[in-house]
Amino acid sequence: MTDPAEPVGRDDTSDRLYTPEELEEFARRQLDAARHGEDVDPLTDPIQPGAAEQAAAVAAAPPSQPPATPARGTQSPVAQDQQPRGPRPTAPPPGFTTGEHTLIREPSAGQAPPTSQPTSPPTSQWVSPSFAPSSAPVAGPSSPPPAQEPAAPASAPTPAPQPSPAPAPQAQPQQPAPPAQSETVPSAQPDEPRRFMSATDFLDRRDSNAELGPATWGWRGRVGRWSGGLVRPRMGPAEQSFNADRALIQKDFDGPRTIAFVNPKGGAAKTTGVLAAGFTFGTVRGGGVVAWDNNETRGTLGIRGARSAHRNTTRELLEDLERFKDVYQSRIGDLGAFVRSQGDAHFDVLASDERPDVTGQIHAKDFGEVHRLLERFYRIILVDTGNNMRAENWLAAAEAADLLVVTSTVREDTGYSGLWMLDALQDAGYANLKHKTVTVLSDPSDKVDSRLAADLTQVYEQRTRDVFRVPYDPALVAGGVIPYAQLSEPTQRAWLRACAGIASAL
Repeated sequence: MTDPAEPVGRDDTSDRLYTPEELEEFARRQLDAARHGEDVDPLTDPIQPGAAEQAAAVAAAPPSQPPATPARGTQSPVAQDQQPRGPRPTAPPPGFTTGEHTLIREPSAGQAPPTSQPTSPPTSQWVSPSFAPSSAPVAGPSSPPPAQEPAAPASAPTPAPQPSPAPAPQAQPQQPAPPAQSETVPSAQPDEPRRFMSATDFLDRRDSNAELGPATWGWRGRVGRWSGGLVRPRMGPAEQSFNADRALIQKDFDGPRTIAFVNPKGGAAKTTGVLAAGFTFGTVRGGGVVAWDNNETRGTLGIRGARSAHRNTTRELLEDLERFKDVYQSRIGDLGAFVRSQGDAHFDVLASDERPDVTGQIHAKDFGEVHRLLERFYRIILVDTGNNMRAENWLAAAEAADLLVVTSTVREDTGYSGLWMLDALQDAGYANLKHKTVTVLSDPSDKVDSRLAADLTQVYEQRTRDVFRVPYDPALVAGGVIPYAQLSEPTQRAWLRACAGIASAL
């Protein structure tokens, strides 16, 4: 079968090796033809096209100089002698045309990296085995590549001169360089299977996209009520913030949380803060909250909370703690004999020792036993600490707390006492003190020093993660049982914001 790349009627001399005398004779005939205005027919001339340039370079070079560099696509005799002789390869080298892509061989230094290109007319002198039998010689000069393309390595050399006539050898096998990348066409990766929305995903999406209901505050709420629901204005910024704070307080925790209210000075609103936080957490979360007076001797949490039919305190609970050792038999209802329910506030109070004839104190071991018991039955534990920060139970509470709440009134001595306590805890090596501490500043009267309030806010913002202001409320002046229903709306709103900040810090 005739190779389609081979010209008809032309002797196959693609592997001829020519002597310098033959090349000089060809150059002479080319010069004579040029003088007479004639052309040498490359089809009838026994010299291959492209040899004229090489012959002219050989003739022009001095005898002492090596032959000129062969034209692109030719190979010098020295290079041919250095390559091992062998049979013509039966398979095309890297860089051949397939049914869909043209594979480019591994680039040499200075060339572009291998790419996969769409099928185009073959530019290589190699003929695909699928179109020519292995027994047919593969010959024929290749078309020179475009000027903008990089020079391809000599995969099939063209004839070059030899010192003496020799039989036409077979083409030298190409020595492929070790590929740095795979020369095969990468198969298309299958698309990732579509993940369908599960039932849980559906509910989560619906919850996240749920819109807030119509406004109930201010003029927006009045418009909705007057129109009988025909007009439903959206919530204003204040009402939206209120609902966002409630959502933070109602967040789920992965375990019980302990919050200690601390300040070593009396009158710093620790007990008031514990009761107000208990009321806020209890009413918004719906229970699971206990306020515990961890005073080492006698505190006032029991007398500021709602009264109960019993007078049992932490002391009586420690004496009867053995009944709660069995975790399978003890029940939360059994704690009803020691804690005091706060009714509509939905939290309980565990008072400190109230008997005047007892001189004992609560130690660190006692705190640990009671704390472990309360963790079994409550989700939020609010600890009211005493004024002696060197007491064992005070230090134990600070160590066990997930969050410290520094309470202070807008007074210089109370604010200084809280800062002194933070300095002492910092020196004692408490880690991440700023990130596990928030501050609540309460106004002791309806008129406070605004410059002092600004100074205290600024310095506590540097020492703790957040500062919350609580306004003055006349319902707290008497110092008795806190009437939650009588607390002003600004006070309840301020504690809702403070408890939302506490919950977000947990």
